[in-house]
Amino acid sequence: MKKNLKLSFMAMLAFILVLLTACGSSESSTADKGTSSSDEAEKKTIKVVTNAAYAPMEYLEGDKIVGFDVDFVRAVIEEAGYEMDLVNTGWDGIFVEVEGETAQVGLGSITINEERQESYDFSVPYYLSTIKILVPEGSDIKSAEDLKGKVVAVQNGTTGQAAAESVLGKDYRDMKKFEDNNLAIQELLSGGAEAVLADNTIVEEYAKNNLEKNLTVVEDAEAFDAEFYGLLLPKGSELKPEIDAAINAIFDNGKYTEIYKEWFGNEPNVEKLKEQQ
Repeated sequence: MKKNLKLSFMAMLAFILVLLTACGSSESSTADKGTSSSDEAEKKTIKVVTNAAYAPMEYLEGDKIVGFDVDFVRAVIEEAGYEMDLVNTGWDGIFVEVEGETAQVGLGSITINEERQESYDFSVPYYLSTIKILVPEGSDIKSAEDLKGKVVAVQNGTTGQAAAESVLGKDYRDMKKFEDNNLAIQELLSGGAEAVLADNTIVEEYAKNNLEKNLTVVEDAEAFDAEFYGLLLPKGSELKPEIDAAINAIFDNGKYTEIYKEWFGNEPNVEKLKEQQ
């Protein structure tokens, strides 16, 4: 009897051990699957950070970020086979997040220049721009040279500021620097500045859409060179080849032209953009 009880007890122990082993294997398998699923989800989504205060390129419509740049980057991300998480961080936040690699792409009508290329990578160029001057109608400012002695408003840390400094000097005391171009334009409207320097798209669209403000745009092609926008990427970004290929794909399949015409009403110079590659 004791022998039978002992055998029964041993059999029960063996059965329990089998159950525990099976349960352990099942948890391990589930954990592995969970990790795989998480990695796959992470790969599928690209975080894009922007400064939504730059109509018509990127701006807020209610609580939604819209604009030419937004439609463009969405087409690029989709072409590359990813999903997009678009976050409004403000201008400085774009650079902080991309440099810290908490975001994979920075979007904000960001001009490609040598200083920025020391710390970041850029995609191939996707937009041609130049600096222009926004002034009240009747202003005696007819060229960049006429800015001397005037109060000038710019967005801090942009090529608008760099253009103003190239004409007026870095220590020009009558240059007012703002967090975004909307604030710079408001300074002009309130009489606190006599001119705003910014990318042509920004000042042209503002003047066109706010005719009651009686503003005009001054061009000086000799003083201000053409600029090209690119998507901002972390230095050494592994995404760059995919992003570049996607941009060229939407150049070639007509999607870029479709988006451009929808926002600006005319044809982009795609060949000039390709020449910059």
